[in-house]
Amino acid sequence: MSTFKAKVFVTLKPSILDPQGRTVERALSHLDHGNVSGVRVGKYIELTLSGSRAEVEAQLKDITENVLSNPVMEDARWEISEQQGEERVGA
Repeated sequence: MSTFKAKVFVTLKPSILDPQGRTVERALSHLDHGNVSGVRVGKYIELTLSGSRAEVEAQLKDITENVLSNPVMEDARWEISEQQGEERVGA
């Protein structure tokens, strides 16, 4: 059984207003970053899944479309990579 690390990126569709992105854009402008525009805020989610690649990809598609995003308002994409051994995180 293989272990996979998935990174899911969820963003509002271009036709959906993004009040949080607009607020960040205004704040950046007030902090002398007036050259920044078109700010959009989204979600980034990491998951670790185990199983065959085909099973994990099918499960990830279901999770992304039915749990992590609202397909009516959001676009979602993911990246998946097979993990080789244990990952360690240091302080």
